[in-house]
Amino acid sequence: MGSGTEALEVWIDQDLCTGDGICVQYAPEVFELDIDGLAYVKSPGDELLQATGATTPVPLPLLRDVADSAKECPGDCIHVRRVADGVEVYGPDAG
Repeated sequence: MGSGTEALEVWIDQDLCTGDGICVQYAPEVFELDIDGLAYVKSPGDELLQATGATTPVPLPLLRDVADSAKECPGDCIHVRRVADGVEVYGPDAG
């Protein structure tokens, strides 16, 4: 593991989202439930990103919250990966 300051991004697989909202409780700055009842990531400008596979940067102060949301998500649909090489560091596909 690097210095822990590498840029990370997060995306949600809406096909697996249960609409539980745990991610929103952990990191409302990053996640939001839409009117369809599913969770989506938000841009740094607070815009809901509804495109399939849309990613948003993980703010470093919120890394723990985002990582916890990925761990606790009942749908296993939150993926956090390194921007540099695309390797998943938190989520169902993390090594």
